[in-house]
Amino acid sequence: MQTDSCDMTDTSGSSFPEGLSVDDLLEQAIACHHAWKFEEAEQLYRSVLALNPGHGDASHNLGVLLAIQLLRPAEALPYFESALNIDSSQAQYWFSYIDALIRVGQKDLARNLLPLAQSMGVQTAMVNALAERLTEVVQEIPAVLPVAVAPAVDVSSPPSDSAAAPKVAKKLKVRRGQEIPEAAQVEMIQLFRRRDWLAGEARARELIAQYPDAGFAWKSLGVMLHTQGKLDEALLAKRKAAQLLPIDPEVHCNLGHLLQEVGEFQAGLDALNRALKLKPNYPEAFNNLGITYQRLGEIDRSLTYFKRALELQPDNRIDFSNYLFTLNYHPDLSAEAVYEGYAEFDRRFGLAVRGQWRPHDNPSLGKRRLKVGYVSPDFRSHSTQNFMEPLLANHDRTAVEVFAYATLAREDHVTQRYKSYVDHWVLTNGMSDEALAERIRADGIDVLVDVAGHSTGNRLGVFARKPAPVSVSWLGFGYTTGLKAIDYFLTDEPAAPVGSEHLFAETPWRVPGGSYAYRPAANMGEVSALPALQRGHVTFGTLTRAIRINHRTVRVWAEILKRVPSSRLVIDSSSYKDEGVREALIQKFEAHGVARGQLEIGFHSPPWDVLRGMDIGLDCFPHNSGTTLFESLYMGVPYITLAGRPSVGRLGSSILHGVGHEEWIAQSEEEYVAKAVALAADVGRLAEIRAGLRPQMQASVVMDEAAFARRAEQAYQLMFQQWEENRE
Repeated sequence: MQTDSCDMTDTSGSSFPEGLSVDDLLEQAIACHHAWKFEEAEQLYRSVLALNPGHGDASHNLGVLLAIQLLRPAEALPYFESALNIDSSQAQYWFSYIDALIRVGQKDLARNLLPLAQSMGVQTAMVNALAERLTEVVQEIPAVLPVAVAPAVDVSSPPSDSAAAPKVAKKLKVRRGQEIPEAAQVEMIQLFRRRDWLAGEARARELIAQYPDAGFAWKSLGVMLHTQGKLDEALLAKRKAAQLLPIDPEVHCNLGHLLQEVGEFQAGLDALNRALKLKPNYPEAFNNLGITYQRLGEIDRSLTYFKRALELQPDNRIDFSNYLFTLNYHPDLSAEAVYEGYAEFDRRFGLAVRGQWRPHDNPSLGKRRLKVGYVSPDFRSHSTQNFMEPLLANHDRTAVEVFAYATLAREDHVTQRYKSYVDHWVLTNGMSDEALAERIRADGIDVLVDVAGHSTGNRLGVFARKPAPVSVSWLGFGYTTGLKAIDYFLTDEPAAPVGSEHLFAETPWRVPGGSYAYRPAANMGEVSALPALQRGHVTFGTLTRAIRINHRTVRVWAEILKRVPSSRLVIDSSSYKDEGVREALIQKFEAHGVARGQLEIGFHSPPWDVLRGMDIGLDCFPHNSGTTLFESLYMGVPYITLAGRPSVGRLGSSILHGVGHEEWIAQSEEEYVAKAVALAADVGRLAEIRAGLRPQMQASVVMDEAAFARRAEQAYQLMFQQWEENRE
């Protein structure tokens, strides 16, 4: 029998085919384990133990499978204990057992066993790694076997502590620094560059099955999983890579980026700082530090790291987009100062390709359909679907021919709906900006719509090349792209009032009646009764992320809480999964005289019950919230907003204009406080507002999907007609 194959035999009973020994069964179990066939491996390990309950290696390996691959460490403990009872001289048994104790929270026992484990041969470095984990939140993964998530399986009673039996199996040893063929490494890099994440994941898993301790394979798997949004599996793979490649700065940089994304901010910062110790002038690490501090709401610190990344690689457009995205949220900069950053973006990335522009020969509209192309990385389950679906689903397909240019790491059920809305679905994964621009030109697009701005996955490099005669930016970013190559910014007058044209690289095209239509999520449920009627106090709230909460919002919100007796403030978003982030925000409010008992800070998803517990919403400034404002109104929660910098500082105003409640718009911080206090003073009126807000919203232009589709189509046609009139 070949040890590198997983040839499953019927092991459901107590009898086995003639000639199949314990050695053979264990060899098969190990092969299946390495091949990620975890259910088969479990059955085979159990078959070995049924024949020989005193087999230490089988007990240990089954424990590893349960603890690491199946993520059930509590059920693994008896098997590790059995292995140690059989042979306590095996250092790997001790390491695996203490690792499992830490995973299940039995840290005192783990700590007491460390000296004994060291005396039994566990290397000092491994002991130190375990000891460090006893004081950290981060869970490392022992480098024993391939790590993955598999379906849970039932676990029977642990084997008995019988006398030691002959050791007939090969142990699964750690082979650090294991290398894979150079050709395979080149293949993985090519798959990444083509953005073929699924094929990349499959190939990485094949390599791991062949070379289980190859750090490059684990590193590649982590990246492929991360881009597909498989965050739990990606985190396991990236931690494994960090163990196998402890001096590779890229590995720690990748791990740090993912840790901040899942809300483990301090662990993420630690990993990124380790990367910088290994490679001091590492632009990607500085960029990821910028992202982490951005998510923590430390805007100035975030911008400092982005600037350092750009100093090291000034031509990196992604780093610059991250910088501009963060700049939007700065609480103290003028609108003109913010726009200057966007002007620099155009000088650096727009002018450089302007020489590639070519004339367009699109035919006159006449009786043909207008060709409209939407470019987005978010044709999937994403907050933009609340606005993009209403438009695409209601397009008059006799008037417009719709193209979707999608760069997607993964597809889902929402993607399938998008495909049904359009005439042409073009998957752009792996296309360079030049190639995609040529494809758009070849398709004869009349109006090309950017639905991402500077957000993740944008294709602004395509728009800079002007592949269509008319281009428009809409929805995904809320502010100018900075590219003068884009002709128009689709907006409305409340968001971009007359006189703000100098703050846009594009020409603001103000749509009368609003520049969007909102479709609520299907699972939001009904509006509840006003919480204040039962509680006897008013609850203010916001679902915003930490990046929008700054010294100005804290000061204003604290003043409201002090002026409204017994009031509470709920702040709920993914930023506050981290206890340290929650505590830091509480202390900022305490510095303004607000007791921590008045604050409820956390994270719940979906947030519908959180909204049902709010009486009044508080919008952020100078960058307003977005989708959550629509959700608040739909759940009967009025909000106060401050009209600030166009247009991200006037999103709240635009929405309130659409639903007919301009009285909740403030023009100054003082007026903001006064309006919130006045609204809280009349609980009876609040109850009336709550009962009527959803019907008002449903009857308003904000939720009239067909009407907005007609407005957008008319805008596109007028834009194209203007191009026709002005073409050379």
